[in-house]
Amino acid sequence: MFGQGRTLIIIMLFLAGVVNYLDRSALSVAAPFIQNDYGLTTGEMGMIFSSFFVGYTVFNFVGGWAADRYGAKTTLLLAMALWSLFSGLMVLTIGFASLVFIRILFGMGEGPLSVTTSKMVNNWYTPKRRARALGTSMSGTPLGGAISGPVVGFIAISYGWKVSFIIIMTLGLIWALVWFKFVKDKPQGKVADEILKAEGKSEVAALPVHPLRYYLKQPTVLFTALAFFSYNYTLFFFLTWFPSYLTMARGLDVKDMSIATVIPWLLGFLGLALGGFISDFVFKKTGRMMFSRKVVLVTCLLVCAACIAFAGMVNALYPAVILVALAVFFLYLTGAIYWAIIQDTVPAARVGGVSGFMHFLANTSGVIGPTLTGFLVQFTGSFTSAFLLAGLLTVIGAGCVARYVKPLSAADTGNSEVRRPQSSSALSRP
Repeated sequence: MFGQGRTLIIIMLFLAGVVNYLDRSALSVAAPFIQNDYGLTTGEMGMIFSSFFVGYTVFNFVGGWAADRYGAKTTLLLAMALWSLFSGLMVLTIGFASLVFIRILFGMGEGPLSVTTSKMVNNWYTPKRRARALGTSMSGTPLGGAISGPVVGFIAISYGWKVSFIIIMTLGLIWALVWFKFVKDKPQGKVADEILKAEGKSEVAALPVHPLRYYLKQPTVLFTALAFFSYNYTLFFFLTWFPSYLTMARGLDVKDMSIATVIPWLLGFLGLALGGFISDFVFKKTGRMMFSRKVVLVTCLLVCAACIAFAGMVNALYPAVILVALAVFFLYLTGAIYWAIIQDTVPAARVGGVSGFMHFLANTSGVIGPTLTGFLVQFTGSFTSAFLLAGLLTVIGAGCVARYVKPLSAADTGNSEVRRPQSSSALSRP
């Protein structure tokens, strides 16, 4: 899986995810300090969390289009450099308005990460190995979330919360330099031949390459995006509000909170790394690719929903943390599957744009969720309703996948541009 030059690609994408969630989680961990320094209400803090997604969602789609047009390497290089610089700009904030503005810019920089990761995996891996490669490369994100708790918490207590953003900015810029110097956008030689041969045998090879707008109207894409919406709503609920939940609802101080936040994200790291392997294993045993994606996605989302609901209703600290950790684990088991479904059903020349569109729709949950959670907590005085809402959305997402997500039909030629085989388009620009 990791031979023939692929090792560096996986390591760098994994580290990009670590840096990404270090950056993103830093605000959540530092939130008690920021809220105190600037005198912010819970509702205002929720709007600051949500402001990130205003820029992020738009650039999910822009990043996917750019990855198809200019290459995943170049797109991710620019994204990492920009979001690192915008993260460092947090030291210049002076209140609510400046925090919102910087977080929008920061979200714009981070927007292309997942879709460029998907595009790089599509470039470098055969169809039967892509789910596990996606899971492994993307598993750096929850690990970054796990690290951010103790690291940012320690820095904030010892040196002030702004220093943590400078350190994380530096890590991102170092990554960008290594990526620029040593990584190639597409394989050559034996690896390229292996991928072309494997894609020529895949079901998607028989499909024509349609204009991008064709795929954006397909039920499989739209309902996969809806399931991804429920996934992201729940994920961002934990990512943005779990540290505050521990301090506000469970009475932990910042030191204990920083340690407690590690547990769910470590399990999430395992879940995201394992989900793709499980799906590929099911495919190997059954020979049914779409079934291997759906069975993992639907089962794990339903178990996740049950854990979320119970976590919101228990009164003791330790059972609540354990249930949240299990919810994050089962949620992350599905993390690579949404991307794999798109790669399984869409020609490689459109993977970036379609994945970016799916990610754009899914991440509108980030605009809605954190603010809604903030006001639910502010007006109800507890987190229970927020937990139950996240669980309900997860159940809806599982149901939509079970009912509506199917392979695209080769018989529907629509208004295709050029009927060319998948094998010729996988390693060339459209």
